[in-house]
Amino acid sequence: MIPTLSIPSLVQKTGPLTEQLLLKPKTFGLGALPIAMIPDSTTNMVCGYCSTGCGLKIHIKDGQAINLTPTVDYPVNLGMACPKGWEALRVLQSEDRATMPLVRNRDDGSLREAPWSEAVKLFCDRFKDIQANHGNDSVAFISTGQIPTEEMVFLGSLAKFGMGMLHGDGNTRQCMATSVVAYKQSFGFDAPPFTYSDLEQSDALVFIGANPCIGHPILWQRVLRNKNNPALIVADPRKTETAMAATEHLAMKPKSDMSLLYGLAKVLIDLGAVDSQFVQNHTDGFEAFRNHVQNFSVLRVCDETGISAEQLTRVAQIIANSKRTSFWWTMGVNQSYQGVRTAQAIINLALMTGNIGKPGTGANSITGQCNAMGSRLFSNTTNLLGHHDFTNSMHREKVASVLDIPVERIPTQNSWAYDQIISGIESGKIRGLWVIATNTAHSWIQSTRARELLSKLDFLVVQDMYTTTQTAQLADLVLPAAGWGEKEGTFINSERRIGVIKRVSKAPGQALADFSIFRLIADAWGCGDLFSKWKKAEDVFQTMKELSRDQPCDISGIKDYSMLDQHGGIQWPWSLEDSQRDVAPQQERRLFADGHFFHSDGRAKFIFAEPQSMPEPVCSEFPFVLLTGRGSVSQWHTETRTSKSPVLRSLYPAEPYVEIHPADAIRLTIQAGQQVIVRSRRGASVVRAAVTSTVQMGQLFMPMHDAKTNLLTLEHVDPYSRQPSYKDCSVDIQSWKQNG
Repeated sequence: MIPTLSIPSLVQKTGPLTEQLLLKPKTFGLGALPIAMIPDSTTNMVCGYCSTGCGLKIHIKDGQAINLTPTVDYPVNLGMACPKGWEALRVLQSEDRATMPLVRNRDDGSLREAPWSEAVKLFCDRFKDIQANHGNDSVAFISTGQIPTEEMVFLGSLAKFGMGMLHGDGNTRQCMATSVVAYKQSFGFDAPPFTYSDLEQSDALVFIGANPCIGHPILWQRVLRNKNNPALIVADPRKTETAMAATEHLAMKPKSDMSLLYGLAKVLIDLGAVDSQFVQNHTDGFEAFRNHVQNFSVLRVCDETGISAEQLTRVAQIIANSKRTSFWWTMGVNQSYQGVRTAQAIINLALMTGNIGKPGTGANSITGQCNAMGSRLFSNTTNLLGHHDFTNSMHREKVASVLDIPVERIPTQNSWAYDQIISGIESGKIRGLWVIATNTAHSWIQSTRARELLSKLDFLVVQDMYTTTQTAQLADLVLPAAGWGEKEGTFINSERRIGVIKRVSKAPGQALADFSIFRLIADAWGCGDLFSKWKKAEDVFQTMKELSRDQPCDISGIKDYSMLDQHGGIQWPWSLEDSQRDVAPQQERRLFADGHFFHSDGRAKFIFAEPQSMPEPVCSEFPFVLLTGRGSVSQWHTETRTSKSPVLRSLYPAEPYVEIHPADAIRLTIQAGQQVIVRSRRGASVVRAAVTSTVQMGQLFMPMHDAKTNLLTLEHVDPYSRQPSYKDCSVDIQSWKQNG
């Protein structure tokens, strides 16, 4: 059972630095002001790191943000913040900020500063030339989950309706595509059903491929606030920080999740734990699912997962006896070659036990990036604006009417996904690429191939806060962008809460908000009239309201940004009808309380499949399975921002490392801290050995944040979501001294 940790007891477990970060934030804020000097002028906004969407109070002096503290009454974080949140302002002052457009010289390959007029003209001339010679579809864009929703709408509209592009995708393909497809197929819409209070109201919490203690520390604090003395079940090959606190740690073999989940379903059926009334009234396909899981005997599941029969039965009994069980997953499920069906195996457990639509329940996908949900609904990449369908003529007509543009400008077919765009470069079909606020050369799977292909492009434009990212270093044109805190807009967090960000600092040099960059490009391209009504970000928000009308994500009842500020953010849906019926939205609302789902018949669907073997199994040459994931609470993605903070750098290892089990280390005569070489069929990386029993024998773990990790990973994707599977490939490890 999980104890509720007080600050002093938490400090005992994690050390004095935690106390400083949690209790003495003023010493770590920008400027290190003593509390008496904090100015009276403050404003609230949401954090720009992860999908938790914490509220921060920004302290302003002379028109410039100088410090921040967590917002005490914000319904997400309740006065808490993680180290990244405390340092959110500091990283804006980095010396490697992009401050001027940079153009690559063709003679010597160097980058030189250029005025915006030259940069925008070059952008338009080069992309138009490529389209003239190779067709409109030869230019594509890669978007992001890092910029405000309004900028996503502008970018997607400009690229597809103004510039004539067909192909564009977002880096949310790397983190959330699996959950999107799983929800759409099972529920009829991409609809995370939960609210964060469910973490505090469950009697049992089941985390599959999720480590919220590190990945989402504020959500972990919400777990620690749970007064029900809940059971905590963690399914993960590694003994993660979350697994260390578990009532039951299911340390299954890598990628055996589906067998485990189907085995649990069978035992639950045998125990009589099915909510027959809910299943009969609100779902389809249960009998076929029941027949499917009959093939997953305890003997088979134990063989395929490495879990004991006693533990499998014990966990099923915990779920069966719990009045309120919530199921949570993140990248360990999403980043898999069979991620969609694994996520649906989790959804099936929630449906069959009736654990959905009620407090403390749900099949709950925790999102990754700060605005991944905004990207899922409004980026205009593989879904038409407002989560509509490019192939649906009624949807195209609705969007054209809202935007007041000719319907003929809207593509009638779907875009390629991220991996298909990358492969399109290899085949010569994609000749120009526009990358916005993401670092493809580092983060894309099998990164050596990605870098080679990016270098092959006729024209690569990178729009970013920093000039030093691996992708910016390959660019023909770098456009300097403002970051969080230097522009306005909204983010949508994991629990569907829309929160406001504000301009509290000036962007350095001539860096511009992405919104302003899109405006410059639209005018220079000759399509500015299409978007003339968008003078500022909040104008786009008003358009978003109309785009969402009558969709499950309807936000037409949200008046403006001030209403979001007033209510501590608002979860979708909040329609005009909702606003007329209720005085104010409840702070925390969940979906499906009425048992009605978004398929045309109002029912959820049981979807399932036979588990598949790993595409690259271990062998004599590569006898280890490589797992990847988040390294520490102070690191974020490719460390583009977190590496700029001395405080955050002091909280994570100074060098890249690989975790190896002590028995494997002894057998290979590898000492803790020594240099080792990790090899796959795609490359090799020299890192430090971390000898620890947090990994099982035959497995290695490397944090995703260092560029050396993706030199090794295998490029393969889920067939339904096309999300890459980062967490399974075969590798070898040896002492570096033996090889060099």
